[in-house]
Amino acid sequence: MTFGQDLRTIYEDTQTIAIIGASPDPSKPSHTRPRYLQTQGYRIIPVTPRGGEVLGEPAHASLSDVDVPIDVVNVFRPPEEVPDIARQAAAVGAKVLWTQTGIESEDGAEIARAAGMTVVMGLCMAQTHADLGLGPGPD
Repeated sequence: MTFGQDLRTIYEDTQTIAIIGASPDPSKPSHTRPRYLQTQGYRIIPVTPRGGEVLGEPAHASLSDVDVPIDVVNVFRPPEEVPDIARQAAAVGAKVLWTQTGIESEDGAEIARAAGMTVVMGLCMAQTHADLGLGPGPD
């Protein structure tokens, strides 16, 4: 399989995406990128300690508060937070750890891989969806 085929399989197998660091601010990428994925049929689970609501969904304070299966954990937090997020993702049985553009952590990747997760680092999940020809792309 090629990298592109592997990515396509992730999108095909994904129903639920937890967004770590989701923002209610429509000017931020941590709002616009998940919104795009939501328009493409994915269920978005916002995770932010602020709580409230993001993209019409209740926001959870942590991954452990989410009560539905999570396919992908998409990270919009600084690289130094990724190892802990990877541990949390493994604990809830997520299948994929995906970090956004500019967010890379080898320690986090090792933790996720050791738990049997697929790891994608440093790519925008929304833009990659469009780059693969799976949708029109984010705003």
